[in-house]
Amino acid sequence: QVHLVESGGGLVQAGGSLRLSCTASGMIFSINEMGWYRQAPGKQRELVAKIHSSDWITYAESVKGRFTISRGDIKNTVHLQMNTLKPEDTAVYYCNHRHLTPGPNYGNDYWGQGTQVTVSS
Repeated sequence: QVHLVESGGGLVQAGGSLRLSCTASGMIFSINEMGWYRQAPGKQRELVAKIHSSDWITYAESVKGRFTISRGDIKNTVHLQMNTLKPEDTAVYYCNHRHLTPGPNYGNDYWGQGTQVTVSS
């Protein structure tokens, strides 16, 4: 099992910034991904950004140039710096940890409890 603790989020005006953080603990294998997904009301959960244990980073097209995912100083921590926020960024943001080490746990997904990000116009 992997336990994810999220922090950050809140209410901000359009054009503002927020920072989300997530720390994973538990059964962490060497090859993995950590990242952020979001889900707006009535929509499917979608990828925002993720970072592989090799440091390969993937961003959704809608956030490129505005959001930055990075590793924290604390092991198994990732941050999502969100700048130039738009009302369409409003959603519940979920931290994700995915096992990618070959073996019986390959592909297992773990999720944080979610944190609300609201961007007012």
